[in-house]
Amino acid sequence: MQKIKDIFIKPGRTQLPPVALEQRYSHAGTSLKPTGPSAARSNSTAQDDVDNESHHEPSHDIRDYTKSLRKQRKDEVDIAVKTDGAKILRKLLKKLPFQRTGEDINVMYKALKTFTSFSCMMSNRVLRELCYVAQLDSWKEEDFPVFGSSGMHLILKGSVVTIHSPHIFHPKDSLQDFKKECTNYKHSLSGQRPPPRILEVGECFGTFEAIDGQAMHKTILMVHTNEPICELLKVTTSDYRKVIEQIKNKEQTKKLNLLQACEHFKMWTRQPKIRVANLIEWQNFNPNTVIVSEGYKAPFIGFILSGECHVLKQLEVLGNLPNGKQERRVRQVVMGKIGANESFAELSLLKQEPMTYSIITSTEVTLGTISPDNLYSLDETTLELLLQSCQPTFDNLTQEKIQEEYMEQELKREWNQYRHNAVIEAINAQGVRPGYGKWKKS
Repeated sequence: MQKIKDIFIKPGRTQLPPVALEQRYSHAGTSLKPTGPSAARSNSTAQDDVDNESHHEPSHDIRDYTKSLRKQRKDEVDIAVKTDGAKILRKLLKKLPFQRTGEDINVMYKALKTFTSFSCMMSNRVLRELCYVAQLDSWKEEDFPVFGSSGMHLILKGSVVTIHSPHIFHPKDSLQDFKKECTNYKHSLSGQRPPPRILEVGECFGTFEAIDGQAMHKTILMVHTNEPICELLKVTTSDYRKVIEQIKNKEQTKKLNLLQACEHFKMWTRQPKIRVANLIEWQNFNPNTVIVSEGYKAPFIGFILSGECHVLKQLEVLGNLPNGKQERRVRQVVMGKIGANESFAELSLLKQEPMTYSIITSTEVTLGTISPDNLYSLDETTLELLLQSCQPTFDNLTQEKIQEEYMEQELKREWNQYRHNAVIEAINAQGVRPGYGKWKKS
């Protein structure tokens, strides 16, 4: 038994404290307090026995070690991922921006996603675009000042020491609050200031946006290198501003092209189209999603960028019950389809009227939408132009037309059902069973 203990229990292992040991024994249904003849001993003596046992007898319960091991392994995996990502970025950043291929950009994008402190400050699209303009900033001296106000820096090798608080300006933070915090730090006494921080691989300092009223040579956002060789990924404030402007221009062009492709807006001049395009927001819908319901006001004006939708009308029909009686039922009849570069629900919002048809997606659909609040923010001239340009869609359908379409669809459904039943009956009559006998795939 002593040899078995020596095999599994290594010297230097962390032992359970008395409290944890007592909890384990109580959980197992036993007690640390002695019973029977030894119950007369004092509580202090029993506690001494527990303390001695907890110090000398290690725990054999695997649950006492798995939690710490999982945490340790997770930390080791995170460190390994960051280390590998930093090596990849340092290698690719040595290339000039115009030398990076599409594959290089994809690799850099995946590597940057692992540094959550950097990637959480922007959308995925912005992060990918920043891979084209990122630079490698190298410092070969220790205790050398690095001005964070020139851009955002991600540490890839070495470490730095902060000399100012705060050391990072998040794009979502308020500039006024940031300046106030900097002023308070500047006027605070040395004893009241927070101690310097050491930033290591994977941490950031600096800013994406230029801070007005602060010269770059001042100590705001400045750090000192803590090791002889430090390598940083740097995105300057000017490059970040260019990327944001480029993305905005692409989005506006995309929205203008969508409006230009719609029939109602082809004859519009550029200025009113720009005003309407600036109000568009993108939304994605899965198949079989009800976008608009008949008899209700539309939640937005929709411009279909990609995908296809069914247009349905309601119809009251007589249905047969199992007992032979008939009752009136409401059925949805597919009256048509609308696809890319088509719009809907303009008149419903402009005239404050309920929709006369329903729209359900048949595929994945990407819509450009304009909410009622944004629509009514337009000037009266643009609203009047929109009202005159839009024509009702599927509003000219008569009740007879809907009934004819319903009968045609019902006959087609019944024929498909009859054909299916006939095929199944023939297979059963001839003993042909797909997947069995000679019909089984080898």
